[in-house]
Amino acid sequence: MYVVSLTYKVAQDIVDYHLDAHVAWLKDAFDDGVFLAAGRKVPRTGGLLLSKTDRPTLDASLAKDPFYVNGVAEFEVIEFAANRVAPGFENLLDEPGQQN
Repeated sequence: MYVVSLTYKVAQDIVDYHLDAHVAWLKDAFDDGVFLAAGRKVPRTGGLLLSKTDRPTLDASLAKDPFYVNGVAEFEVIEFAANRVAPGFENLLDEPGQQN
């Protein structure tokens, strides 16, 4: 699984200018099954994405994000293996049915 941390590197008005295109890209990525969750950081300095797809698919999707294409944000991709989850979130486990 991957957590993608986006950190804005431009002024908020430039972020806002590209936001509609970013949201449209995000909708398509969710429709394609790339992401499980997305949201903004608080305070609003960027966002976080959660993905359980493979790395090449994730990288290909991120390369199309208008925030990436237009240099609006830096992207940090962190891989982790979920081995413990709350009830109801078993689909997030690295290997379904495995909970230590």
